[in-house]
Amino acid sequence: MTVVVGVDGAGRTHRLRTILAANGSGWWFTGVEGLAAARDGLVVVDDAHRLDATALRALTAAARTGTRLAISRRPAITSRELAELDELAAADGVEVLAPLDVDGVATLLATASGRPVSPDVAAEVRAESAGMPVVVALSRDRDALVARTQRVLALLPAEARSVAKLLALRVDLPDEVLGDVMPTLREAGLLVPGGERMIPALADVVLAELSPPERRSLHDTAARAMLAAGADPVTTATQLRAAHIRTPAAAAVYLLAGERTRFTDPAAALSWFDDAADAGADPAAVAPGRAETATLLGLPADIEPGTGRLALAAGAAAAHDGRAARGADTLLTAPAPGPLLAVPLLAATGRLAEARRAAAYVAEEVVAGQPRPPERVAPRTGPLARFAMAAIVAAENPASAVPLLIEAAEDVERATPVAVLPDTPHAIGAITAVATGDLATAEHLLTRALTTAVGGPAAEERHRLLLAWARMRAGRYDTALAELRRTSDPPGRERLLRAALSAGIARRRGDIAGLHAVWDAVEPVLARQAVDLWQLAAVEELLVAAARLRHRRRIEPVLAALDEIVTPAWRPALGWLRVQVAIADDDPETVAAQQLPGVLGQAAAMWATVLAGGAVDPDAVSELTEALADRQLPWEASRLAGQAAITTTDPAAARRLLERARELSEPDKTISAESSGLSERELDVARMVLAGSTHREIGAQLYISPKTVEHHVARIRSKLGATSRAELLAMLRDIVAE
Repeated sequence: MTVVVGVDGAGRTHRLRTILAANGSGWWFTGVEGLAAARDGLVVVDDAHRLDATALRALTAAARTGTRLAISRRPAITSRELAELDELAAADGVEVLAPLDVDGVATLLATASGRPVSPDVAAEVRAESAGMPVVVALSRDRDALVARTQRVLALLPAEARSVAKLLALRVDLPDEVLGDVMPTLREAGLLVPGGERMIPALADVVLAELSPPERRSLHDTAARAMLAAGADPVTTATQLRAAHIRTPAAAAVYLLAGERTRFTDPAAALSWFDDAADAGADPAAVAPGRAETATLLGLPADIEPGTGRLALAAGAAAAHDGRAARGADTLLTAPAPGPLLAVPLLAATGRLAEARRAAAYVAEEVVAGQPRPPERVAPRTGPLARFAMAAIVAAENPASAVPLLIEAAEDVERATPVAVLPDTPHAIGAITAVATGDLATAEHLLTRALTTAVGGPAAEERHRLLLAWARMRAGRYDTALAELRRTSDPPGRERLLRAALSAGIARRRGDIAGLHAVWDAVEPVLARQAVDLWQLAAVEELLVAAARLRHRRRIEPVLAALDEIVTPAWRPALGWLRVQVAIADDDPETVAAQQLPGVLGQAAAMWATVLAGGAVDPDAVSELTEALADRQLPWEASRLAGQAAITTTDPAAARRLLERARELSEPDKTISAESSGLSERELDVARMVLAGSTHREIGAQLYISPKTVEHHVARIRSKLGATSRAELLAMLRDIVAE
């Protein structure tokens, strides 16, 4: 006996015909009454699983008395009688029909059509039919395939038929929906062999035969089932989108997917919110998430005035647009953590008293004897609270704030985002570090921000531009330009920074034509007069460019705006800005009038003397240039040394100052050791340091002063980020060897 096993449509009947033809003679079983006459021949029994118990017992009895049988059945044995018959048959052999491979599909198609089939067509039909022979055979006869599929569905129990229609949507349904009907669907030949998905060609037929109302109802049933099962909303939304499902239940899933991904993948979240709106979600439910994601992406956010998350997003969007005061006012009226987020903006606009009140206000559950509403209360501790306090310290005492901002940056990286940040502790920390001459810390913070993607894509633009800014201030113009080229044309606040970078690099390279070329971008930025404390250094570049190009009308309004907001701790920086503008304007009186502390004051006094044509002490100039370079102001030091060289009457001193000016002003020439960024001169110094030479010995060989050697070593350490001499030497060995 032979048993042929396969699901419906796998070719069981075809295989029985082949067996019958090979035997030469035999009978198709049509009833027990014919068994006696078939004692000496082959009895072919198709679909044994459909026979009743009486017929199966008769076949078993006939087999035991010597009648040869060839039977076919579905994989599942559903009765005791079928099991007894199958046990007898299994003694001689069981054939399990497998799906056709690509070659088998090609052969079947060629047989059915009478024409050869290309491998590409065979592969396409194989994918759509899952290799099921009956589907392959009917793949060129749509009407016949539809008719067969309808017959199969009609024979199914009602529950199985409903699940089959849901599976046609090609979504992963939860077990609660699938129930116990999957074996039935598999036996009926509707599923991909070995899987739980409907054969694609059959799924297309099922969906095509549904009326629009039936399809909408089916879509909604699938979405509700997946939502009720607690499936991952992003995975579920992806499947619903692939099935083009647009129903109220699907809208709820799309909305959940957007909320889940708004901070981790805002671009994807924005598309989910759009899908939710298209599927009929309540616009009021979609608006907050969409506003947040648009702000995170740096897109124009048309945010209607509102409360809750809308107010938080509106405040952040205003800050990103360069309107710090407006952003602060919006956030102050928003629920927690709005007032905390407003603190850095209040500090940036000189409103320190309000900043302190905002930082304390949200931390108190009872104010003036009245309980605070829960939405206005935030814990005293936490990343945003520490960031707020660090921003206040940065406005009051920049040098003391850098460690606090580093800690706040690390806290924000670890925390789960709850709102769009108007600014990041990484950005404010880098700005503060640059202001205190600590460019290595600035670069460290900005690199961390780019690595961890804090603040989303819009913040990435800000961090990259600030990184370019720090490198420009250090004289690393090529690497600054490399970062600048990786940014787009940002709106609002970052447009000012980008314009300042372009102007600063052009000015430092002596590219007056380039400076004229970027002025079209600079002028509208200055015309806005929307400046704050954290933009002070960038504004310096723009105002110096304006003075250099004789566009004085743009300077004073911006300086007046800065005068109103700059805190006492940042007054020296504003005074230094006025010095730089006056130098570009060849105005020694204004330079002399600035009262600045320490090195900046000494440099301003020296500049006033140089601009007035007075005699200068070359040694004093050299000391000042070294001091300015130590404060990470190499370009300013270079300008002072160069101008002083012109006024001195000592040729040897003039040559020495000009050489120093050239060293300080030339852009770094990077070497093949990729990211080290060391200039050729710094490489020479590095080789001698590794050889054990002292600063004096190195200076004698390179014809520079020991102090200059010391400066080179400090710059090398800063560029490499070495924290100790041993680490520095280890890094230099790798670079010099390369």
